[in-house]
Order: sequence, then C-alpha cells, then structure tokens
Amino acid sequence: MAQETKDWDLHPENYLLEEDGVTFKLKKDGTPRKKSGRPKGSKGNYNYHSSTKAKMNARRSVSKKKKRIAQLKNQISSHTTNLKKQKEVLNKLDNKTNNQVVLDTELEQLIPSVQQEIKQNPTENVVFHPNDGPQTEFLAASERDVLYGGAAGGGKSYAMLVDPLRYAHKKAHRALILRRSMPELRELIDKSRELYPKAFPGCKFREVEKLWNFPSGAKIEFGFLERDADVYRYQGQAYSWIGFDEITHLPTEFGWNYLASRLRTTDPSIETYLRCTANPGGVGAHWVKKRYVEAEEPNKSFIGKDGLSRKFIPARLDDNPYLAQDGRYEEMLKALPPIQRRQLLEGNWDVAEGAAFVEFDPTVHVIPPFILPVVWERVKGIDYGYSSESCCLWGAVDRSDGTLIIYRELYRKNLTGLDLGRIITELEVEDPFSVQGVLDTAAWARTGTTGPTVGETLQQLGHKLRRADKNRIQGKIQIHEYLKVQNSGNRPKLQIFNTCPNLIRELQSIPLSKTKPEDVDTNASDHAYDALRYLIMSRPRITDPLERIRQIKRESIYKPSDPDFGY
Repeated sequence: MAQETKDWDLHPENYLLEEDGVTFKLKKDGTPRKKSGRPKGSKGNYNYHSSTKAKMNARRSVSKKKKRIAQLKNQISSHTTNLKKQKEVLNKLDNKTNNQVVLDTELEQLIPSVQQEIKQNPTENVVFHPNDGPQTEFLAASERDVLYGGAAGGGKSYAMLVDPLRYAHKKAHRALILRRSMPELRELIDKSRELYPKAFPGCKFREVEKLWNFPSGAKIEFGFLERDADVYRYQGQAYSWIGFDEITHLPTEFGWNYLASRLRTTDPSIETYLRCTANPGGVGAHWVKKRYVEAEEPNKSFIGKDGLSRKFIPARLDDNPYLAQDGRYEEMLKALPPIQRRQLLEGNWDVAEGAAFVEFDPTVHVIPPFILPVVWERVKGIDYGYSSESCCLWGAVDRSDGTLIIYRELYRKNLTGLDLGRIITELEVEDPFSVQGVLDTAAWARTGTTGPTVGETLQQLGHKLRRADKNRIQGKIQIHEYLKVQNSGNRPKLQIFNTCPNLIRELQSIPLSKTKPEDVDTNASDHAYDALRYLIMSRPRITDPLERIRQIKRESIYKPSDPDFGY
C-alpha cells in the first residue's frame, strides 16, 4: 500500500524550518508547524461563499452612496455660504445711510453681470479720497522706502494712516505706525478711530496694546521710538509695513535701520514697505536729508546703498485744497520766525531749526569747482582726531576781493599722524607750491610718550604748520562775518566747492549750545567747523605771488613769517 503524501512534502515553503534550513520546526504533536497568514498567491484563488460575496458588495454600495451624500451636503453648504455673502454685499451696496465700504474681494463673489453694473455705477459712499498730486503719488508708490516730506499741511498724516490699509484684507498683514513718543500718537489714533471703522466695519481697537484688529485677521499697531534702545521693544517681531510719522524727530538713523530688519512676511502675495513723513528741521533732519532728499531728484526712484528702492516725494501746502483755499493756515505759517517759515511754508530742507549759522545759504555759499589761479595764496586748517574724524580744509584767497574759497576737504577717522601727513602730501601734489597751515593745539600736546607728537610728525613730513588760534567765540564771530553777503556784487567773503560735503552739512545743521548761546554745541559733529574756524582765525591774506615763491625757495627750515597776523 502506497504511503500517503503529506502537505508539507508537497508545499514545504509554507512551513517553518529550523536554523539548519532543512529540518521542519515541529509542534507538540510532532507534525511540522505552518507559517502564519494566508499562503502566497492564494488571494485570487480564494473562494468566498456566495452569501459572503453578497454582503461585501452591499457594504461597498452603501459606502459609495454615503460618500456621495456627504459630497452633496458640502456642495449645498458651500452654495448656501456664497449666497449669504452675496446678499451681505448687496445689502451693503443698498445701504446708502451707512458708510460701509465694499472690498474688491467681496465684489468678486457677485455674478459677473452684477460686477459689471457696479463698475459702471460706482458707489458714492467713499470713506477717503486722496488729493491729486503728491498724496496720490505717495499712496501709489511701488518703491520699498518712501519719504513724503516738505511743507506743513500737505496731508501727510492722513496718507500715513491710509497706506497700511492696502493689505488690510490679508490675514498675514501686520503694520506698525510710529511716532517719537506715545503722547504724539494720540492725534493719529484719534484720526484712525474716525477712518478705520468706516472703511472696515467690524474692526476693533484694543486700547491697552494700541492695536487695530481687522475682520480678515490683519493688524495695525501704534508704537513709539523715543530712544535708540526702544527698538528692542520690537525685537523678534515681523511687520509687512512700517511707517514713521515725522521721522526727522529721530536723532540718528540707527532706529530706522534696525526696524528695516523687522520687515518681512510669510505671505508671498504681500509686498513689504517702509514709509515715512517729515517736515524739514528737527534733530534728525541732516540724516533724513542725506538719505532721501540729497540722494536723488524729487519724485525720481533710485536704489540706496542698502539695496532698497527709494523715493522722495515733496509736499506743498497747495497740495491740500482744503487748507490752501481757506488761506488762514497759510497766514499762520507766514507769521512764524524766518527759519520755521522757510521749513513749514516753503518746505525748505536747507535750513535747520536751532542752527548756529542761519545766514548760510547753499545757493549763495556753495559753488561748483573751477581751476584756481596759480597766483592765489593757499592755506589749510586741520582739526585732528583719531577715534573721531580728522578734518583738513584747504582754502585759496581770491586776489580780486579777498574772498576765501574752500576748494578741498579731507574727512576721515582712525588716522595716525603719519597716515594724515601722507594723505595730505598726496592731495597737495595738485597744488603749485607747498601749502602752509594751522593745526589744532591738541595735536602738539605730549602725552608722556617718547615719540613725536602728531604736529611734530607732520612737520617732519615737510608740512609747514603752526598752532591754531582756538578762541571759540571770536572764531564763530569771524565765520559769521565771512558768511555775510557783501553789498557789492552780492558775493559773500566765504564760498565752498560742492566737493566738500561735510563742511556744507555742518554749517547747515550744527546747533547752538544750550548752555553757551555764543558758541556751538560741542556734542554735535563739528570737526569740519573747527577746521574752518582755525583756518579763518589764521588771518589768510593776499600776498605778492612772486615774493611768496621767492620766500618759499629761501626757506630751509620752516618758520611762520608772521605768527600773529597771517603768514
């Protein structure tokens, strides 16, 4: 009788093997142990009972129908929501008594025929309409960094409030409006209370945080920047729009540059912007003027050193028809003192409030370079500093009327006496003969070292120098005399080449001392001013050019020809 063939003999792959790979693992009854799970390849060959198949098909059918029902419910819900939104928009449009504004995104929810009708017949309920000219240009500017500044009454504050609303319908939009101090923000906040609820019904103001929350989730925050250290209040924050009203109230540009680093957004559809407004004058007028006004012509876009696109949009009183037509505001501005009148009425950036030299006028005192005659006497004045700037000014005396022409400027930090002497030597290669000069007395002082002083180092390099007259009050008076416009020919006694920007800047902006009204503020940037004061106090005079050249040739060791009155 033949032996019965076992399943493990026919299909050994379905059974577990020992480590030797040959012997089967056995159960307690001595038979081989099967692998768990359904054998490979058995899925398609598995025979379900007919009743089981029917149940499985029924379950599938029910599942498909449930999914379809859920889809239909979602569609109904979506259509219901859209219909509700359309009714709300239409109710807004029909409500003529309530100052409600319909956003473009809301109009897109209406059917095309209704949208076309609205475009052909726009609503009369306009919350804000910009004035034609600079205000409209400011709100439409695409540059990253824009200054809207000039005369008072040009509508700058309202423009500052309206501009951040460009993305108020975006959830990720967050704007920051700044003033120098918190009390100065009150006027802007009061204006925003009038404007924002009308433009965006449902927006709410949180008094404690000084924060507007809009229905979209957008936020507009009010803040202050009284000191440079206040910028760290915004450390770690991210804003898509930052604006500063009256930015000339910032003493330095540190805070503004730091805030620019907070400018970013997570929404790629939102562009980031820096916006600021200002009237001429104020403690920060010099850096604002340099950053925006002097960098390029008004209303012309340019790229700054930081890579940001930038523009300066000047403001005039005539830009605001409400104030211009009234006339009373203009009369009030005309009654102001001369400096404030030129700043606020004319929008003149060339005058500074509290400036020591109000008679300085760039249109009169600043001239383009020209070739100096060889026979003109040339002198120089040097104010030395290492951590602060060293400044050397070169002047030439016009033989026709004695006018002093400042034709060259050196203005640089971290210069040793040797560095300064070598640079001066290189610059004076253009001069027909060696230029005598005066040097700050501090540069001659010994500090206990065995080496030469800065003054001695310069003399060793061949520079003909003597100690400067440092009488501060008399020096300032002399500069006033030189700035006066002469009756004959309307020419001052001092003119400056436009290639001397630091001297021009200091004469425009250096303020009077608060404790000594007869002197300038020594805490301000005054290095070019001091060099000019030393030069003028050296009493430069007209000399016979031939005799001057003979004298220079005869000199073996430098000695001042006249230590008290000129050279």
